[in-house]
Amino acid sequence: MSSHTHAHFRDRQIVSVKPLTVPAPGRGTDLQVRVTAPRTGRDLPVIVFSHGNAWSLDGYGPLVDRWAAAGFVVVQPTHLDSRRNAIGWDDPRFATVWRVRIADLHAVLDHLGDLLAQADLETRADPGRTAVVGHSWGAQTAGALLGARVLDADGVPGEDFSHPAVSAGALIAAAGTGDTLTPFAAEHLPFMKPDFSTMTTPALIVAGGEDRSQLTTRGPEWFTDAYHLSPAPKSLLTLAGAEHTMGGIAGEKVAETTDEDPERVALLADAVSAYLRTALGLGDAEWAALAPGGSGEAGDGAWSITGK
Repeated sequence: MSSHTHAHFRDRQIVSVKPLTVPAPGRGTDLQVRVTAPRTGRDLPVIVFSHGNAWSLDGYGPLVDRWAAAGFVVVQPTHLDSRRNAIGWDDPRFATVWRVRIADLHAVLDHLGDLLAQADLETRADPGRTAVVGHSWGAQTAGALLGARVLDADGVPGEDFSHPAVSAGALIAAAGTGDTLTPFAAEHLPFMKPDFSTMTTPALIVAGGEDRSQLTTRGPEWFTDAYHLSPAPKSLLTLAGAEHTMGGIAGEKVAETTDEDPERVALLADAVSAYLRTALGLGDAEWAALAPGGSGEAGDGAWSITGK
């Protein structure tokens, strides 16, 4: 799917409101969010987006703006691990940040009506069609709301963090199982032991064919575990040349981007919105064009989609 397919999106005006504060008692720092939406349109579905480590509500413009132009309301919280909060690996709070991240998404969903009202969207949004999306650490966070759990030191699955308001999701560069963590990851990130067997909510998993993580001794296939180890229905989008930043999804010319590729970013954004439109019951024409018969190959082999 080339960028010209959605040329009309580029001309659609969008608007962002920030910061809005969500009630989050005991968090220590206000939970602030940004809401981005198209200026026109009704019955707009909602995406709650969880950023990767150290980011904030100001990141991921290339995805968020494209989703809003495609007709979604996008809600972006700033999690505690944001650079703005200066909570490093050695901070005593760091060990529980993964739980606070999940609680952040729950708080957003539990107060979604109020948030939409504050953004003047209460009559235009459809909170009955809500998805969660996340990148990297945000993918693990979003995955928890889709039903994935975290194994404890004895391999026992932890609590169920799924949320009834969430009917679909997309996980971009989601960490795989915890049995091959590097010593650094095992020491600092003991919560990176996902159990995907209970992740029943429909979801699109996006993996980079060149995403080689320093957190695992495995290769890029580590990032496909969320697809292979979770129950159907699931789809897997593999971007052959993509590294962890997927072409630059956090922003243009961002320092951590190792594989700058605006066309890849546009493809990823359009694939997520097409998948979510289908999963939320809003029409499957875009997804069918991308994945005929549930699977497809681009002519240049740059991406592939498989489904189950």
